[in-house]
Parts: sequence; C-alpha cells; structure tokens
Amino acid sequence: MGGRPTFAKLCRVFYEGVAEDPVLREMYPEEDLGPAEERLLLFLEQYWGGPGTYSEQRGHPRLRMRHMPYRVDFDARDRWLKHMRVAVDSLELPPLQEETLWDYLERAAHAMVNA
Repeated sequence: MGGRPTFAKLCRVFYEGVAEDPVLREMYPEEDLGPAEERLLLFLEQYWGGPGTYSEQRGHPRLRMRHMPYRVDFDARDRWLKHMRVAVDSLELPPLQEETLWDYLERAAHAMVNA
C-alpha cells in the first residue's frame, strides 16, 4: 500500500474531516485528535503487514469492543466513510490497491455499527 507514509497521509486527511464533523468529533473525548490519529495509523500499518507496534502498545485490536462505548449508528458510519473516502482518494493509489483498501475500510465501517 505504500507503507507508513501512505497510512500517515490517510490518517491525517481523515482526521481533518473528523475535526470538522460534529457527530464524529463528539466520539473523541480528547481535545487533540493527534493520539487518535496515531492509534489508527499504528493499527492500519500493522493490519497491512507492517510492524506490530499497535498490538505491543494496546493489545489485540478488538475493534468492536473498543467502539462499544460510542453510539455508532448508520449516520455515524456514513460520515466516517465520507471522510475516509476523501482520505483514500487523496492517496492516488493504483486501482487494485485502492479497491482493496476501500473494500476493507467499508467492511470495517459496517461492522462497527452498534445502534
């Protein structure tokens, strides 16, 4: 996918959108989105074959469990996907890589819905 630089850009662009989204922003109790951006970067980097830093620092990802405290409804899912789509498009990946990444992100977003 392009390694850390690719995922760092993806996360930066994504959280720029989250910062301006009132529904998603309230799901982040930290005033600074930097730590959330770093966690997502480490997770994606590990998921796509990079170092296991995420698991070393935070344990097993358990994505659904980590998102349970937040009300993730269809609106939140769609907002998340909207900002992630902008972030993925900013990467200008080759078509197969873009499709593979987007497929994963879409499935992950649908799996997080809990309300």
